[in-house]
Amino acid sequence: MQYLAKYIDHTLLKQDATFSQIETLCQEAKQFDFMSVCIQPHFVSFAKQKLVESNVKVCTVIGFPLGQNHRETKVFETKKAIAEGADEIDMVINISMLKAQKFHELYLEIAEIKYACNGRILKVILETCLLTNEEIIKACEIAKEAKADFVKTSTGFSTGGATVEHVRLMKKTVGDKLQVKASGGIRSLPEMQAMIEAGATRIGTSSGVKILQGQTSTQAY
Repeated sequence: MQYLAKYIDHTLLKQDATFSQIETLCQEAKQFDFMSVCIQPHFVSFAKQKLVESNVKVCTVIGFPLGQNHRETKVFETKKAIAEGADEIDMVINISMLKAQKFHELYLEIAEIKYACNGRILKVILETCLLTNEEIIKACEIAKEAKADFVKTSTGFSTGGATVEHVRLMKKTVGDKLQVKASGGIRSLPEMQAMIEAGATRIGTSSGVKILQGQTSTQAY
């Protein structure tokens, strides 16, 4: 089961997270050899220090959780996060632009943030629970055109999380060009395995420790 650890972005994004909790998150990530810790931008430099000389990456979120920041703000956030040590960026798209069919503006947002990543991994959060299948397909196509690295299902802070159906649809749309991250509500080993079978190559969860221990978590994310 240990091979599954490298699928996991060990996540703590809640509003009242403490430095002590982030330190514990980093210790667990090193112990279980998770792919990354996924944290708020405020904690990036702190986590980077705690993960020195480990293989665990630092992942942070941009425009989180609503995605409604100005494009320039998201680009600045990204540059700041990279400067402080972030290895991967998970950005939330502006869903209003997608629903208004302002596809070029959405492309520019993703493309400019990818450029600001300066070679780091960019995951594009769609918030699939708020989208139709047609909108999911279109968002995936735009992310692919903008040369993102992943499309990601959810923030875990909206009306729903990842579903097998949405992961399968996303993977079908992006093919081998992008990878898929499933996040939100994945709390057990069977749920994680179902997402992987549907095409996910990365899992965002705060329940990674319990999943690897064969337990079911009660965590919200």
